Amino acid sequence: MRSRLLLEYDGSRFAGWGRQPRARTVQAEVERALSVLLRLDAVRVTVAGRTDAGVHAWGQVASYAGKAAPLAGLNALLPPDVVALSCAVEEPGFDARRDATSRAYCYRVLARSAPSALERGRVLHWPHRIDTALLEQCAARLVGTHDFTAFTPTDSEHVRFERDVYASYWRRCTPDTLEFWIEADAFMRHMNRVLVGTMLEVAGGRRAPAAFAALLEGGPRHEAGPTAPARGLYLAGVGYGERVLSA
Repeated sequence: MRSRLLLEYDGSRFAGWGRQPRARTVQAEVERALSVLLRLDAVRVTVAGRTDAGVHAWGQVASYAGKAAPLAGLNALLPPDVVALSCAVEEPGFDARRDATSRAYCYRVLARSAPSALERGRVLHWPHRIDTALLEQCAARLVGTHDFTAFTPTDSEHVRFERDVYASYWRRCTPDTLEFWIEADAFMRHMNRVLVGTMLEVAGGRRAPAAFAALLEGGPRHEAGPTAPARGLYLAGVGYGERVLSA
């Protein structure tokens, strides 16, 4: 029997998703709670998208061998910064990572002079010049198949650097808050954060839009911009044959 788990978490106090020795991780907390609740020696969870330290999730999907866990009991055993939103029995052989056809992320930017007392650790404060039309132009260029070598660390385990981007756009959700939304077949380490850091350089007049477009042909990492902080990034959802975002 296989089960699918939908999770939401605040990544601020985690060393990332993946289990690590002597570090607090989301995976370790989820597996501990499931093991206690299901009365098993160990539960091993497979996740759709491994998030880095400080990255949050609204719609992380995980799978495991075993019956579906009752939500009330599971949430009682999880720490307050991790919440199970649903848990259900899946088809035999379901694998949250292998069966996923897309992942969607959101990066949030607070574009004003003053920081936020309420969203510390959940948004990037950006008090600098920002041209939203240039941000939108950059995002539009991402749709399609591109080589994202410039947007992941040089020291990488990736062997394929092309990614298929299905949707990519910026939107203003409050007068001061901008959000970058992107959905692709898969993402490389730090890819979204380097994209945001580079697009903000374009929006601030420090990089030309044409130079950003040229990076999508497989430029080296040092030619792209800085890696934006993890605190603004959220795993928004995972697709299984259907898209998470509208194109």
